[in-house]
Amino acid sequence: MKKKLAILLLVSLMGGKQFFLYAQTRADVRTTAAYALIKRIIPAHAQSFEVAFIPQENGKDVFEVDGKGNKIILRGTNGVSVASALNYYLKTYGHCDISWNGSNLKLPAILPKVTTKVHKVTPYTYRYYLNYCTFNYTMSWWDWKRWQQEIDWMALNGINMPLAITGQNIIWQRVYKSLGFTDKDLSTFFSGPAYFNWFWMGNLDGWGGPLPQSFMDSQEVLEKQILKRERELGMTPILPAFTGHVPPAFKTKFPKAKLKQTNWQGFPDVYILDPDDAMFTTIGKQFIKEEVKTFGTDHLYSADTFNENTPPTNDSTYLDAVSKKVYQSMAAADPKATWIMQGWMFSYSAKFWQPTQIKALLNGIPNEHMIILDLYSENKPMWDKTDAYYGKPWIWCMLHNFGGNISMYGRMDNVAADPANALNNPKSGKLLGIGLTPEAIEQNPVMYELMMENVWRNTPIELDTWLKDYAYRRYGKKEPHVEKAWEVLKNTVYTGGIRSGGNESIITGRPTFAKATRWANPQKFYQSKDLVPAWEQMIQAADNLKNSSGFRYDLIDVTRQILANYADTLQRQFAAAAKKHDQQNFSRLSKEFLGVIDDMDKLLSTRKDFLLGPWLEAAKANGTTDAEKKLYEFNARDQITLWGDKNNTLNDYACKQWAGMLSGFYKPRWQQFFDFVNTSYRQGKEIDQAAFEKQIKDWEWAWVNKRDSYTTVPKGDEIVVAKEMFGKYYDKVK
Repeated sequence: MKKKLAILLLVSLMGGKQFFLYAQTRADVRTTAAYALIKRIIPAHAQSFEVAFIPQENGKDVFEVDGKGNKIILRGTNGVSVASALNYYLKTYGHCDISWNGSNLKLPAILPKVTTKVHKVTPYTYRYYLNYCTFNYTMSWWDWKRWQQEIDWMALNGINMPLAITGQNIIWQRVYKSLGFTDKDLSTFFSGPAYFNWFWMGNLDGWGGPLPQSFMDSQEVLEKQILKRERELGMTPILPAFTGHVPPAFKTKFPKAKLKQTNWQGFPDVYILDPDDAMFTTIGKQFIKEEVKTFGTDHLYSADTFNENTPPTNDSTYLDAVSKKVYQSMAAADPKATWIMQGWMFSYSAKFWQPTQIKALLNGIPNEHMIILDLYSENKPMWDKTDAYYGKPWIWCMLHNFGGNISMYGRMDNVAADPANALNNPKSGKLLGIGLTPEAIEQNPVMYELMMENVWRNTPIELDTWLKDYAYRRYGKKEPHVEKAWEVLKNTVYTGGIRSGGNESIITGRPTFAKATRWANPQKFYQSKDLVPAWEQMIQAADNLKNSSGFRYDLIDVTRQILANYADTLQRQFAAAAKKHDQQNFSRLSKEFLGVIDDMDKLLSTRKDFLLGPWLEAAKANGTTDAEKKLYEFNARDQITLWGDKNNTLNDYACKQWAGMLSGFYKPRWQQFFDFVNTSYRQGKEIDQAAFEKQIKDWEWAWVNKRDSYTTVPKGDEIVVAKEMFGKYYDKVK
């Protein structure tokens, strides 16, 4: 009734004609956006589809797929629902698959008809997407073309609540300049483009900078494009809020301000303004006002005050006051503000965040103005340890990937069953959504498709049946060998085990005789030999599925995993030989290890998905001058290797099994280790690991600052090279 009265009042104020023109304009925008998406996805068949909009059911989005003559009718609550209807049609009737890593959109000239109307209602109000880290580990260098593809992917998969934090540096700049800070004051504040995420979360200042103004300006333009498209499709993007991070010059300009210094992963201290300081609300309000002025708002704001930083005290009064101040700084500028908080810290710093501390942080905020992201639900859920966040609405999320590491990994059973089980659990409280929170994307596409299959259902997924359907639509044919391969993959790499994320290969760790480094842990939750039958089956299917891009990607990925696992075995063998001072076997095994790296590089060179070149060239493409290109290339190289300076503790955290990285970085690094060991043998010395690491850090730093180029063009045929590797290594690994 209130809604009707509000509409009548608006009609009265605007004049009936003007109001209905306004309503028509809004309808035109969403209709135009929906048809434009269809044209981007399947341009040759777009004329076969009609779009219509229908209301929600009990506050939840709906889609329908129907037929009328030669037309396919896609109905939905909004653009996301219409796109979901399109995706359902393509998967179910066309046996198609849209993926980051090889899509199948081979449709017949005359599309399959829909003879019985399909009606789907999502049980989830929100379908969340992205992690702060994704914006750097994957998206640092994205242009509008790539963003447009991703927004389409979001819509097709039912996502309606994306994190949208691109372009926020310009907001920080305007706010701090309004407070009297100069460009010089801010030059040591803003990080480089590959480190925005950790700058935004208050973990570091300045690293990879100084940030050129041209980058901030271009990112503002890009964010406006992103938000316009997301909103046209009916999404409600989440913008960042102020969490207290201030420039180093703040302590000089405002000497009476209450500041705390925090240190993260060995980076220099950053300054965080105490929420109890009166300026916190002032700056927070100004930040939101400037942001809304620049980008508009859907009243959803992300803020993580203590991301991987421990609060100065566990006093519940302090924590309650902190959260209230953060919220008040949002609400002062936007009374409709809802705070979206990552629940990561409750898992990451579980010893600190006991029930008393979590309750204190959460309970000061009205339930209707806060939503918690249970960031790692598939592996380390916190909702069931916090009484479903003590009454706060929350979202079940799949994190899956760390650092953009390349490793076949996932927890299929959990992802297929746990969202529905939580939804139907009387103890799950105010569960109102599901989401994806990976640190990086563009790998393991099966896990993301499986997760998003939950969007339009409230019962667990029957995994064996789903995998057969997935293989059919991904490869374009039913093929018994790949069905067997996926059964093996499900029971090996996709069982998940107790690991957090997939196993790295020792290849990507700083060379050592130890079985693991800090960020390269080859420990597997399956027996490597048990994966080999999947490789056999994929090879047997290769000739039949050679025209499938998705199959070619999967074949290369399985082969890569087999070779990486074998390299890990060789490392343990040459380490044992070295311990026994068996120089003959050490020499033989170390040479074979380097040969595996060569073969992996050759294998991965066949797919653009696995090339270093595109990452570096995309970074340079953002530069408007040679100096900018050099800075951005440094950012791109540093993030995937040292992560910071020569002594940074995060070195190799974001390691990549990419062609170019293997031949240009990992192999030369291992070669130097073997040379160091052999020299020590000749001199009768013990292996001094510390001396080697001191030496290799200089070489790594030199590589980070190099500007040699790597190809962006794949070389060789995936099928031919995979078969070559099978012939060479099968007997060794089986």
